[in-house]
Amino acid sequence: MVGRTSDGRVVRRPVSPHLQVYKMHMLMVLSGSHRITGLALGVGTLILVWFLVAAAASDAAFGWMAWVVGSPIGILALIGWTGSLWYHFCNGIRHLAWDFGYGFEMSTLYASGKLVLVATAVMTVLTWVVVFAVR
Repeated sequence: MVGRTSDGRVVRRPVSPHLQVYKMHMLMVLSGSHRITGLALGVGTLILVWFLVAAAASDAAFGWMAWVVGSPIGILALIGWTGSLWYHFCNGIRHLAWDFGYGFEMSTLYASGKLVLVATAVMTVLTWVVVFAVR
């Protein structure tokens, strides 16, 4: 942004402070992670739709998608998608509490952030324990 001083000199100022100005801390990482997991959920949902369309299209298309999803890379992607889903869910509940005005004390912000991370890990592991147990 371009501005002027009181004596008329032109001064170039940033529109807002850039990330390089701040020291990274947990709350910044959690905020960025919420956005990244939202994007990952979008991509994962498109792949899920592709899988369902393949299932409706033909046995060959479904077989190919089942092979892709069942490969080690596919399973790793599914685990990542599940982790993204649980993180976005848990952090969304945290944001909902903020919408009602709760949890803005600094100690509560960090405690709820740690709770989100632990809950994400536990629910992701439990999900995949159930998946592999049923398999």
